[in-house]
This record gives sequence, C-alpha cells and structure tokens, in this order.
Amino acid sequence: MHDGGYMFGGYWGLGAVIHVIVWVLILAAIVGVTLLLARSFGGGGRGDEERGGPSSALDQLNERYARGEIDREEYLQRKKDILER
Repeated sequence: MHDGGYMFGGYWGLGAVIHVIVWVLILAAIVGVTLLLARSFGGGGRGDEERGGPSSALDQLNERYARGEIDREEYLQRKKDILER
C-alpha cells in the first residue's frame, strides 16, 4: 500500500497525532510566554492587599487594635489617615 511519501503512514496515521501534539505544545508555549511577559510588566492583576496598599494597612491597624497595642483614639486617627491617602 502506498502512503503518499509521508512518514508514519501518511497524514492520517501516527503523523496526524504527532502533528496535533506538536501544535498543542507550540500554542501552550506561546500562551505561557505571553502570560509571563504580562506579569513581568505589571499586569499580574494583584490587588491593593498584595501590594501593601490601603487594605493591607487597615488590616494591620485592625489587628493592632484588637491586640490592645493601641487605644481607640489612636486607632480612629490612624484609620482616618490611611483612608485619606
């Protein structure tokens, strides 16, 4: 039987499976590189909390107040300062 000169039994044999696998790997690599580049240029989608922004500062302030490290007056003043930033 003639396979048309293709390796692995022509396009409809094992060659087709290998062809699909190679293209899936190429597309996965392109997507992976794109995601890595997007994250490295600041497009990681991180919120204020992960960057140490206002919500993180408020969380720390709430914890200090809950532990009794600061009194109510200091808590309210610092909370006001944080929210005004």
